[in-house]
Amino acid sequence: MKIHIKYKQLVFAFFMSLSMSVFISFILVSINFGYNSHFLPQWLKTWSQAFICAFFGAYFFPKFIHKIMVKIRFVENEIKDSEIG
Repeated sequence: MKIHIKYKQLVFAFFMSLSMSVFISFILVSINFGYNSHFLPQWLKTWSQAFICAFFGAYFFPKFIHKIMVKIRFVENEIKDSEIG
């Protein structure tokens, strides 16, 4: 499969939100409602709502998080008190 590079972030957001929303909604519906005859319809409803939220979050949040991350200095060694600041 070949997809143009300009769609890379969109495809990543789709697969990330798909996998995370399936996993989290399944676990939460299992915990909150248990496994009964209404499990599948309840889970599919919850998952579809979670996917919509997760997709927009996975698409837009990385841009803002990246701006924060570039301001953080990551080091391999411990930071001494005199180096903080």
